[in-house]
Amino acid sequence: MSLGTWWAVPAFAAFGALYGGSADSRWHENGHATAFRSRWANDVFYYLAAFMLLREATLFRWDHFRHHSDTIIVGRDPEIDYPRPIHLRALVPNYLNLINGPKLLWLIAQHTVGRIDGKTRELVPEGDFRRVIWEARAYAAVLIGVIAWAIASGTVVPLLFVGLPSFYGAWLFMFFAITQHAGLKEDVLDHRLNTRTVYVNPVFRFLYLNMNYHLEHHLFPGVPYYNLPALHKEIKAYLPPPKTSMLAAYKEVVHALKMQRRDPTWELPEPYLPPGGREPARRWQTNGLEVLGPTGPEDLGPTGPEEPDVLLGPQNAAVDLGPVADLTEGKVVRIDHGGNTYALYCLGQDDFALTDGLCTHAGTHLADGHLEGCVIECPKHNGRFDVRTGQPTRRPAMVPLQSYSVKVVNGHIMAELRR
Repeated sequence: MSLGTWWAVPAFAAFGALYGGSADSRWHENGHATAFRSRWANDVFYYLAAFMLLREATLFRWDHFRHHSDTIIVGRDPEIDYPRPIHLRALVPNYLNLINGPKLLWLIAQHTVGRIDGKTRELVPEGDFRRVIWEARAYAAVLIGVIAWAIASGTVVPLLFVGLPSFYGAWLFMFFAITQHAGLKEDVLDHRLNTRTVYVNPVFRFLYLNMNYHLEHHLFPGVPYYNLPALHKEIKAYLPPPKTSMLAAYKEVVHALKMQRRDPTWELPEPYLPPGGREPARRWQTNGLEVLGPTGPEDLGPTGPEEPDVLLGPQNAAVDLGPVADLTEGKVVRIDHGGNTYALYCLGQDDFALTDGLCTHAGTHLADGHLEGCVIECPKHNGRFDVRTGQPTRRPAMVPLQSYSVKVVNGHIMAELRR
């Protein structure tokens, strides 16, 4: 109804902000599978939002997994949008997607003709290359179809609905996104030092799907977006004070970026943090797998080293894991034995499984995860494993867990821990 009048300007401004701006938070939450209970629903809306943002679905799912694994680790995190020193010539045009947008279109073009670029080779497993190519071809087909429609009809209107909103609506995405990590500390694993929470009004929270609680999300990415305010109340005593408004967040970001432009080593004053849990990033070995972690299997927390549920003595071929009566269906128990960590799962009456206890993706304790049926979900990045076989069933987990034979003998659970 507004076409041909000046009313079209505010109409498309609102449409573009929802299409090219709020689609980012929808892409994000459905990508984490924290928007719906149904995996099918999460995938449908993830693919739709990914197209609206010109982000190839499979590539950018892996891209975001890496971001969570190595948040602001220079050389590892592909989502560092504000590198030091920041160049304002690249920052301001991105509020209209004029820097990243053409790069995304070029990626789509390369993948459409079957060329896999270096970034994709680094982030995406080779088995998913074909999926990347066909997704790019689907994107290209839709965009070419809309361009052909605009040319045939002699009007830009079709592109105002599909394609161009990814550019003229991107300002809302950038308005929120710059507050997440910009200006904060690089090369640390403590998310309290590299991620920011900001209090915003209810309208912004709706548009942003509560991603203003970004620190809480990075600490517990499996929590649904609608529960992030409750999570914030639960743990805020352990976190730096949040910014009280978008204005306060922007003041801190702009100040930090200006200072880091002059001196890339400049840091914001470090906030007060409760003692404990502050260790440098380093690589350590667990169960034969090298992972990047804060201190190793001890997983220091605010109150000191986390204790295992069961601590066993020297390694033997057959090990008593305790009485059956101590376990109920759905319970997962952490067991430390012989320098290794295991997870024991109660699947039902006298039905148990045992695997390595650390996720093969980032070394997180699976005993802190969620067991449903015979599938354990990692609490950190939502990778899943079949506990009977150890096989990964959901990304980003790719390397299987070792599984072990268990049986019930005289009311006790006995395990064979041969590696």
